[in-house]
Amino acid sequence: MFRATLFALALVAVADPALADEVNDTLSSAMQAYEEGDIKYAIEELDYAKQLLQAMNTAQLAGFLPEPPAGWTREITESDANAGLAILGGGSSSEALYTDGSETVTVTLIADSPMVTMFGGMIANAGMMGMKLHRVGREKYVDNDGELTTLIDNRILIQAEGAAPEVMIPILEGIDIKALEDFAR
Repeated sequence: MFRATLFALALVAVADPALADEVNDTLSSAMQAYEEGDIKYAIEELDYAKQLLQAMNTAQLAGFLPEPPAGWTREITESDANAGLAILGGGSSSEALYTDGSETVTVTLIADSPMVTMFGGMIANAGMMGMKLHRVGREKYVDNDGELTTLIDNRILIQAEGAAPEVMIPILEGIDIKALEDFAR
Protein backbone atom coordinates (compact mmCIF):
# COMPACT_ATOMS: atom_id res chain seq x y z
CA MET A 1 0.00 0.00 0.00
CA PHE A 2 2.86 2.37 0.82
CA ARG A 3 4.40 1.80 -2.62
CA ALA A 4 1.02 2.33 -4.29
CA THR A 5 0.64 5.65 -2.50
CA LEU A 6 4.11 6.73 -3.61
CA PHE A 7 3.34 5.70 -7.17
CA ALA A 8 0.05 7.62 -7.21
CA LEU A 9 1.70 10.75 -5.84
CA ALA A 10 4.49 10.46 -8.40
CA LEU A 11 1.96 10.28 -11.24
CA VAL A 12 0.27 13.46 -10.07
CA ALA A 13 3.65 15.18 -9.74
CA VAL A 14 4.31 15.05 -13.45
CA ALA A 15 1.38 17.45 -13.99
CA ASP A 16 3.58 20.46 -13.11
CA PRO A 17 7.22 20.11 -14.18
CA ALA A 18 8.26 23.12 -12.08
CA LEU A 19 7.32 21.31 -8.87
CA ALA A 20 7.77 17.78 -10.15
CA ASP A 21 11.47 17.68 -9.31
CA GLU A 22 10.83 18.70 -5.72
CA VAL A 23 7.92 16.27 -5.48
CA ASN A 24 9.99 13.48 -7.00
CA ASP A 25 12.89 14.26 -4.66
CA THR A 26 10.55 14.22 -1.67
CA LEU A 27 8.93 10.96 -2.74
CA SER A 28 12.37 9.41 -3.29
CA SER A 29 13.36 10.54 0.17
CA ALA A 30 10.19 8.98 1.61
CA MET A 31 10.91 5.72 -0.19
CA GLN A 32 14.49 5.68 1.05
CA ALA A 33 13.37 6.36 4.62
CA TYR A 34 10.79 3.58 4.31
CA GLU A 35 13.39 1.11 3.01
CA GLU A 36 15.68 2.08 5.90
CA GLY A 37 12.86 1.46 8.37
CA ASP A 38 12.42 5.12 9.34
CA ILE A 39 8.64 5.15 9.08
CA LYS A 40 8.21 8.44 10.94
CA TYR A 41 10.43 10.32 8.50
CA ALA A 42 8.79 8.56 5.53
CA ILE A 43 5.41 9.84 6.73
CA GLU A 44 6.80 13.36 7.15
CA GLU A 45 8.11 13.28 3.59
CA LEU A 46 4.80 11.99 2.27
CA ASP A 47 2.99 14.78 4.10
CA TYR A 48 5.35 17.32 2.53
CA ALA A 49 4.85 15.79 -0.93
CA LYS A 50 1.10 16.05 -0.38
CA GLN A 51 1.48 19.76 0.48
CA LEU A 52 3.47 20.32 -2.72
CA LEU A 53 0.84 18.52 -4.77
CA GLN A 54 -1.92 20.52 -3.08
CA ALA A 55 -0.11 23.72 -4.08
CA MET A 56 0.00 22.47 -7.67
CA ASN A 57 -3.71 21.72 -7.56
CA THR A 58 -4.48 25.18 -6.20
CA ALA A 59 -2.38 26.82 -8.92
CA GLN A 60 -4.29 24.87 -11.57
CA LEU A 61 -7.62 25.88 -10.02
CA ALA A 62 -6.60 29.56 -10.15
CA GLY A 63 -6.35 29.17 -13.92
CA PHE A 64 -10.16 28.93 -14.02
CA LEU A 65 -10.68 32.35 -12.46
CA PRO A 66 -12.03 34.45 -15.33
CA GLU A 67 -10.17 37.25 -17.01
CA PRO A 68 -11.54 40.65 -16.01
CA PRO A 69 -14.14 42.27 -18.24
CA ALA A 70 -13.13 45.38 -20.17
CA GLY A 71 -12.40 48.23 -17.77
CA TRP A 72 -11.81 45.90 -14.82
CA THR A 73 -8.64 44.55 -13.23
CA ARG A 74 -8.10 41.20 -11.55
CA GLU A 75 -5.82 40.29 -8.67
CA ILE A 76 -5.52 36.63 -7.74
CA THR A 77 -5.14 36.61 -3.99
CA GLU A 78 -2.91 34.39 -1.92
CA SER A 79 -4.75 33.13 1.09
CA ASP A 80 -4.57 30.49 3.75
CA ALA A 81 -7.99 29.14 2.77
CA ASN A 82 -6.48 25.78 1.82
CA ALA A 83 -5.24 25.39 5.39
CA GLY A 84 -8.81 25.95 6.56
CA LEU A 85 -10.06 23.41 4.03
CA ALA A 86 -7.61 20.87 5.43
CA ILE A 87 -9.40 21.12 8.76
CA LEU A 88 -12.72 20.54 6.95
CA GLY A 89 -11.52 17.43 5.11
CA GLY A 90 -9.39 18.82 2.29
CA GLY A 91 -9.88 20.43 -1.08
CA SER A 92 -8.46 23.36 -3.00
CA SER A 93 -9.50 26.97 -3.29
CA SER A 94 -8.54 30.01 -5.32
CA GLU A 95 -9.80 33.55 -5.12
CA ALA A 96 -9.56 36.74 -7.15
CA LEU A 97 -10.56 40.34 -6.57
CA TYR A 98 -12.00 42.25 -9.51
CA THR A 99 -12.34 46.02 -9.52
CA ASP A 100 -13.35 48.74 -11.93
CA GLY A 101 -12.35 51.53 -9.57
CA SER A 102 -15.76 51.89 -7.94
CA GLU A 103 -16.99 48.30 -7.55
CA THR A 104 -15.09 45.34 -6.11
CA VAL A 105 -16.13 41.72 -6.66
CA THR A 106 -14.57 38.65 -5.06
CA VAL A 107 -14.84 35.35 -6.92
CA THR A 108 -13.93 32.18 -5.03
CA LEU A 109 -13.57 28.65 -6.40
CA ILE A 110 -13.54 25.71 -3.97
CA ALA A 111 -12.98 22.22 -5.36
CA ASP A 112 -13.21 18.74 -3.93
CA SER A 113 -14.00 19.74 -0.37
CA PRO A 114 -16.47 17.64 1.60
CA MET A 115 -18.06 20.86 2.85
CA VAL A 116 -19.00 21.76 -0.73
CA THR A 117 -21.32 18.80 -1.17
CA MET A 118 -23.70 20.17 1.45
CA PHE A 119 -24.54 23.02 -0.95
CA GLY A 120 -25.79 20.61 -3.62
CA GLY A 121 -29.21 20.07 -2.11
CA MET A 122 -29.66 23.73 -1.29
CA ILE A 123 -28.80 24.83 -4.82
CA ALA A 124 -30.91 22.11 -6.44
CA ASN A 125 -33.94 23.09 -4.34
CA ALA A 126 -33.33 26.83 -4.07
CA GLY A 127 -36.27 27.81 -6.26
CA MET A 128 -38.67 25.62 -4.29
CA MET A 129 -37.34 27.15 -1.07
CA GLY A 130 -38.20 30.62 -2.34
CA MET A 131 -34.60 31.70 -2.88
CA LYS A 132 -33.84 33.99 -5.77
CA LEU A 133 -31.92 32.47 -8.68
CA HIS A 134 -29.84 34.05 -11.45
CA ARG A 135 -28.95 32.23 -14.63
CA VAL A 136 -25.41 32.63 -15.90
CA GLY A 137 -25.09 30.67 -19.12
CA ARG A 138 -26.57 27.27 -18.29
CA GLU A 139 -25.82 27.52 -14.57
CA LYS A 140 -28.20 28.66 -11.87
CA TYR A 141 -26.70 30.76 -9.11
CA VAL A 142 -28.45 31.11 -5.77
CA ASP A 143 -28.68 34.73 -4.62
CA ASN A 144 -28.19 34.74 -0.86
CA ASP A 145 -28.28 38.41 0.20
CA GLY A 146 -26.21 39.46 -2.80
CA GLU A 147 -23.78 36.52 -2.74
CA LEU A 148 -24.11 34.36 -5.85
CA THR A 149 -23.31 30.67 -5.38
CA THR A 150 -23.46 27.62 -7.63
CA LEU A 151 -22.12 24.08 -7.60
CA ILE A 152 -20.47 22.59 -10.67
CA ASP A 153 -20.33 18.83 -11.13
CA ASN A 154 -21.39 18.38 -7.47
CA ARG A 155 -17.83 19.16 -6.37
CA ILE A 156 -16.78 22.69 -7.36
CA LEU A 157 -18.32 25.66 -5.62
CA ILE A 158 -18.29 29.08 -7.28
CA GLN A 159 -19.10 32.13 -5.15
CA ALA A 160 -19.18 35.79 -6.11
CA GLU A 161 -19.78 38.64 -3.68
CA GLY A 162 -19.27 42.34 -3.20
CA ALA A 163 -21.57 43.97 -5.73
CA ALA A 164 -25.05 43.73 -7.19
CA PRO A 165 -25.76 40.57 -9.20
CA GLU A 166 -25.93 42.51 -12.47
CA VAL A 167 -22.35 43.68 -11.82
CA MET A 168 -21.05 40.20 -10.88
CA ILE A 169 -22.75 38.21 -13.64
CA PRO A 170 -20.52 39.50 -16.50
CA ILE A 171 -17.48 38.38 -14.50
CA LEU A 172 -18.99 34.94 -13.83
CA GLU A 173 -19.79 34.56 -17.53
CA GLY A 174 -16.03 34.41 -18.13
CA ILE A 175 -15.64 31.08 -16.30
CA ASP A 176 -15.11 28.12 -18.62
CA ILE A 177 -17.58 25.76 -16.95
CA LYS A 178 -16.91 22.83 -19.32
CA ALA A 179 -13.18 22.95 -18.59
CA LEU A 180 -13.81 23.43 -14.86
CA GLU A 181 -15.88 20.23 -14.81
CA ASP A 182 -12.76 18.35 -15.95
CA PHE A 183 -10.52 19.94 -13.31
CA ALA A 184 -8.24 17.39 -11.63
CA ARG A 185 -9.90 14.32 -13.00
